[in-house]
Amino acid sequence: MKKLEIMTELGLYLGRKSINKAEISRKTGISASRLSELTLNDGAHLRAKELYLIALAMDVAPCDLLNALFKNVELSRS
Repeated sequence: MKKLEIMTELGLYLGRKSINKAEISRKTGISASRLSELTLNDGAHLRAKELYLIALAMDVAPCDLLNALFKNVELSRS
């Protein structure tokens, strides 16, 4: 049985923007397999440098990408 692949927030973001992962890989030096992991595996942790490089390759502000990917993250109310 094939495992169901669910996109991560990064995968959904790239899909909404119609971004070609091969082009992002070429521009950033991040391997295609690492990009696939980041877009399909919720357990993959996006490094700050990777986020920054991806934002630069997409010509978006790194903070805008950060806000889009982590919009649901909040401080705990304790």
